[in-house]
Amino acid sequence: MPTLTTQKILSEGGSRVVVFGARRKGGHRRKIGAFGVSCGSNRSNRKKRETRRTTFETSSMEGKRGRTPSTMATVDVAVENEENDYSKDGLDLVNTDPMLEQHKGHLQYRWEKFREVKKAIENASGSLSEFADGYKEYGFSKKKDGTIVYKEWMPACNHAALVGDFNGWNGEATPMQRDAFGNWTCELPAGTIPHDSRVKVRLFKDGGHVDRIPAYIRYARVPPNEMGAKYDGIYWDPPKEKQHEWKFKKGPKKPSAPIIYEAHVGMSSNDSKVSTYREFADTVLPRIKGGGYNSVQLMAVMEHAYYGSFGYHVTNFFGVSSRSGTPEDFKYLVDKAHELGLRVIIDVIHSHASKNTEDGLAGFDVGQKAEDSYFDIGEKGYHYLWDSRLFKYDNWETRRLLLSNAKYWIEEYGVDGYRFDGVTSMLYHHHGLNMEFTGNYEEYLGMNTNVDAVVYLMLVNDMLHSNYPEVEVFAEDVSGMPTLCRHVRENGVGFDARLAMSIPDFWMKYFKTRKDEDWGMHEIISTLCNRRYSEKAIAYVESHDQSIVGDKTTAFWLMDAEMYGHMSATQPITPIIERGIALHKMLRLITIGLGGEGYLAFMGNEFGHPEWVDFPREGNNWSHDHCRRRWDLADAEHLRYKDMKNFDREMLNIEDGFKFLSNPHQHVSTADDNRKIIVFERGDLLFVFNFNPTQDYEGLEIGVPKPGKYVCVLDTDEGQFGGHNRVDKGTEHFTSPTKIESWVGPYPQEPRECSMKVLSCARTAQVYRRVHESEFAEEGDAAAAVAR
Repeated sequence: MPTLTTQKILSEGGSRVVVFGARRKGGHRRKIGAFGVSCGSNRSNRKKRETRRTTFETSSMEGKRGRTPSTMATVDVAVENEENDYSKDGLDLVNTDPMLEQHKGHLQYRWEKFREVKKAIENASGSLSEFADGYKEYGFSKKKDGTIVYKEWMPACNHAALVGDFNGWNGEATPMQRDAFGNWTCELPAGTIPHDSRVKVRLFKDGGHVDRIPAYIRYARVPPNEMGAKYDGIYWDPPKEKQHEWKFKKGPKKPSAPIIYEAHVGMSSNDSKVSTYREFADTVLPRIKGGGYNSVQLMAVMEHAYYGSFGYHVTNFFGVSSRSGTPEDFKYLVDKAHELGLRVIIDVIHSHASKNTEDGLAGFDVGQKAEDSYFDIGEKGYHYLWDSRLFKYDNWETRRLLLSNAKYWIEEYGVDGYRFDGVTSMLYHHHGLNMEFTGNYEEYLGMNTNVDAVVYLMLVNDMLHSNYPEVEVFAEDVSGMPTLCRHVRENGVGFDARLAMSIPDFWMKYFKTRKDEDWGMHEIISTLCNRRYSEKAIAYVESHDQSIVGDKTTAFWLMDAEMYGHMSATQPITPIIERGIALHKMLRLITIGLGGEGYLAFMGNEFGHPEWVDFPREGNNWSHDHCRRRWDLADAEHLRYKDMKNFDREMLNIEDGFKFLSNPHQHVSTADDNRKIIVFERGDLLFVFNFNPTQDYEGLEIGVPKPGKYVCVLDTDEGQFGGHNRVDKGTEHFTSPTKIESWVGPYPQEPRECSMKVLSCARTAQVYRRVHESEFAEEGDAAAAVAR
């Protein structure tokens, strides 16, 4: 294959830069394509009136072992002007990513479909936002005089009635009336239905009837002390004295970079039990804030009948999970988070729904045609791997329900954003199953694309970002679809960022298959940097996915059974524990340093939580032992868990102080597979990693971007992190004008402006900052004052 310079790649429609020649392949994996940025890049942004001219440096990694061609490429990117500044033809992003050129027809079709659907909604309801007020109209609502109104979309039934404790479950007592659109409605005098009482809707069809929980119910629960009981809908309308009184319903503003603490309320207790919203608010939220995180991402908030589903088999989309408390309890949690300065992100599952009929939305599918159901029919309506139902995204009422769901949790509970789960399943008709994403744009933008689902995602992101400027919406997508995290008005799908799911998979692969001496520095860099410069990513070493039974936490992969008897700091550290803690710290630091524009950690794993997660089930005798968090381990001063906890906190403090995640400058100067050394710049900081298991490098010469004095601001080897304090943080490092050779894998890099020497010990990493000239003046003034 002929060697192409980056300039040629960009000009001939190949803006995908394969980072340092890396390929990411494998089932249900992806290789990032367009907007690609080499990690040997120096990205900077310059804002102008109508456009932002983004200059970034990339390198073609094709060709042989000569100096890698490096050029500066400039791309004009549309800047946010006004809320209604939408693309005229849906082709704006072709100017940003030339690889989209061949898919203009698909993009135009998608854009026309989006505009068509949005226009129809606006004509019918006035705006997307008003259409998303469906939760105020459907389900239970009240008129000004207190009259209770119940409304449900049930076009398939012949007759319907509201039943519950209030009428003795009499199907003839409260009949409902149907309109031309299949909506059934009834009205009851004020006070007819008592607060906290059970309700269901009775559907009559073909001579029979079934009772179902209302689709828009705001609370559902299982009768206490009844084994195998089904959920009941609960009419939730507490008197004023029992309603939560908000103090901080509006959350903090969007941070420069999201630092996310993924958590599950139910398993957050140290005890073997299901924890509550109030317990979590009072005991866990302060830990999260004290640990340096700015956002908490809550799993399993929406009601789900099966606890072991991690909350992903939702039965009641508008109800908080009753296992952990009431709606008022969850409001208390959100209020407390906001008081502490934490944003609240919740998982939203619009990719599928529980197939349970007696206690979930699927119960409204009684064999009717797809046009009269929230779900598709046949194979199109069933996810065989998840054993769940799939939505029909082009149905009017499906759109209303899902858009209303997204608006409801913000309006009712004050949440600050969402993590959309299972987005890959939505984007493609094959749902990503048995699919190997290679970076070929035909895989993303073609006949396999579920345009109806993509249009829905554009609608919900458009509605959310137009109404709530501070909202953040993240996508769990493994495919790497181009335009996923671009603004809707330029024909992007509209997410703020995607989860960089290949990174934890990569680390797990290393734990399972590679010896330390076989770790590839070039491969690590390639994986961490393999993303598009214009679409943000959330990097992480492990989420809940990596901890589920059958797998195990990073700490347990690194130290395994040794953690049971050798974590005490009162006895000599063993080689396995020393290696495990050292790598645990280094992996987190390099991942936050290079992997994205945000960072995430799963609850407890910041301090090296042992073992795995296993929900109570018949197979483990319904035990909660692995469905809790061992905070006592992190709090014990005599155990080494505190070292990992302390490091995680200080690492995030460095990000808070220097804001390197939101800084566009990122440049890798060294990835040395022989010495196991990695050196890179991120923002104003310089990172040095030594993954060599045995070799220290005293006087390691590294390239630096600017001359001057540098000091160490973070060292994984510090005593407070369980290290040996071998690097003196008080040492001042002065640069030399000598330019040194540096390589990233087999590719030579342009030498940095100057160099300096540092001590780099085996299995440690250090972060340096350059001392600004103004600080010299301050030091001089202080010295003069002391002399006087």
